[in-house]
Amino acid sequence: TVIRAAILIQNWYRFTMARLEMRRRYSLSIFQSIEYADEQDQLQVCNLQFFLYKQLRYPQRTEVAQTKWVCGYFPLQSCLCLTEFEKMIDVPDSYYGPRLSFPLTVEDANALLRAFKNEQLLHARYVLQLLCETRRVLKEMPNITRLSTSYSKEITVCGDLHGNLDDLLLIFYKNGLPSEQNRYVFNGDFVDRGKNSMEILLILFAFLLIYPNDLHLNRGNHEDYIMNLRYGFTKEVSKKYKDHGKQILCLLRDVFSWLPLATIIDSKVLILHGGISDTTDLDFLNTLERNKVRDHIHVGVVLFSLKNLAVQMLRSSFRCLQILDILWSDPRSQNGCTPNKCRGGGCYFGPDVTAKLFERYNLKMLIRSHEFKPEGYEISHDGKVITIFSASNYYEEGSNRGAYIKLNPELIPRFVQYRVSKYTRRQNLRERVGTIESSALKSLREKIYAHRSELTSAFAQYDLNGTGKISVNDWAAAMESVLQLELPWRMLRSQLAQMNPDGEVDFMSCFYDLKIGQPIKEVQPALVETLCRYRKDLEIIFNIIDKDHSGLISLEEFGQTWKLFTSHLGIDVYDEALDKLVLSIDYNKDGHIDFSEFLEAFHVVHRLEKKAN
Repeated sequence: TVIRAAILIQNWYRFTMARLEMRRRYSLSIFQSIEYADEQDQLQVCNLQFFLYKQLRYPQRTEVAQTKWVCGYFPLQSCLCLTEFEKMIDVPDSYYGPRLSFPLTVEDANALLRAFKNEQLLHARYVLQLLCETRRVLKEMPNITRLSTSYSKEITVCGDLHGNLDDLLLIFYKNGLPSEQNRYVFNGDFVDRGKNSMEILLILFAFLLIYPNDLHLNRGNHEDYIMNLRYGFTKEVSKKYKDHGKQILCLLRDVFSWLPLATIIDSKVLILHGGISDTTDLDFLNTLERNKVRDHIHVGVVLFSLKNLAVQMLRSSFRCLQILDILWSDPRSQNGCTPNKCRGGGCYFGPDVTAKLFERYNLKMLIRSHEFKPEGYEISHDGKVITIFSASNYYEEGSNRGAYIKLNPELIPRFVQYRVSKYTRRQNLRERVGTIESSALKSLREKIYAHRSELTSAFAQYDLNGTGKISVNDWAAAMESVLQLELPWRMLRSQLAQMNPDGEVDFMSCFYDLKIGQPIKEVQPALVETLCRYRKDLEIIFNIIDKDHSGLISLEEFGQTWKLFTSHLGIDVYDEALDKLVLSIDYNKDGHIDFSEFLEAFHVVHRLEKKAN
């Protein structure tokens, strides 16, 4: 009896854990699929954003004049010395944060760490001085940095941080601060998504200035001004530095363009952010004028959107595609090199592509980042490719561990995992999985609502008798045909749509628990859906137009941009409907609209959650 009871308990436990793991995995799949779809949307419209940047306001101006327009009184190509910043920007006596003096010392870096732990800001003068010094140092560095383990016992390699300052602080706590005896390589994507991207950059740049031979930075795909407009870094800087945000962002744009592209350790280990392709040429990448590829990366995106054959024909002719590949590509288990359609840029590279590059350059290992991994790292291509991801809790509290790699002189990798825990320690496993699942489903429902018209049409193709009901298989096929997220729709059905006793899905129930936050009578349903779907893209474009960052857009500017935007994406919206909408949002009738209020009017509200609150 005791043995039988123990077996029953064991079976129940295994079944419960298996179900929790299933829920955790499909939740992470939802997050990652939506993330990649969002990146694809970003790359789809980035050439329009780049065009607007140059043409919308001042179509007749030269490139130099446009640069000055973007950067205000601090032109992109100028290099003010440290004393000139002191003359231009006063630091008041009321400022109690760190006061930096150059050249920086370890004590200056420690002062930054203490200040940022206490949520203090570094004054704008010191930010600009630090960035200017960083640019000066980066300009002297090669495109591909070469290191040797003979100068230290180990080298630590960190992946994406994405603005999560707590992860960087935990890495330094566990592994020690950078020094001549404790060398680091940070592999890109320092910024965006998290709320402390600026602090991470300032800490890393400070240690770079103190130990330029011992702390190394590779560029990631998020060290890019268009990506920053969409994923939060631009907004973070503008909010924290209202008076000098424009100048800081301008200088950062130039600093990013000077970041090295890759690092090679002991001539055997290649470290770069994304991956490789069948045309990756390290010799060619090493000779590029990397700072001049800054804006041309977005031209590469336009080329990527052409048919595969055209991409292959043009790849060798455009240096931007070489960089696009190393910043955006992902490994896959299948042989070959194919366009990365999930992200919209870079490629998928197989074990044969890795083997070919290794043979050509006598390499042993490729360390890359760029991809979320639940355990913080993943080994692929028979141990030749390692993905390292250092941002824990990336999608949601408790969603994943972060990790970093320790490489010894024998180049044997040792993985250190961690998770910053603020709230998850108070939750059991079931509660943690429930939190992750709830957040993932919320994001998915918003994606579903933004494609309501297309989904309704897709459902109708299977509902030949107009019953409002279709089979589960047909419902799943319709969902995938429109959203293209490659999710287990049959498994998710119970969370997204209702089923009648006959086993058929009430497909309109997908939308029952969703609505637009502030319904406006003047807005047609099709326009509501369009604005909901393209909220992020519109926000980027209006940030470009809003030169003084006031958040106010004139009605004329709004209409002009909207026409360009809808024409570029092939969106069919009646001008009369939009005119009524804009006039209704101009509450004080001054000819301007508050764009934050405009966007807030078109966010999705989850009715059940609203009732619960």
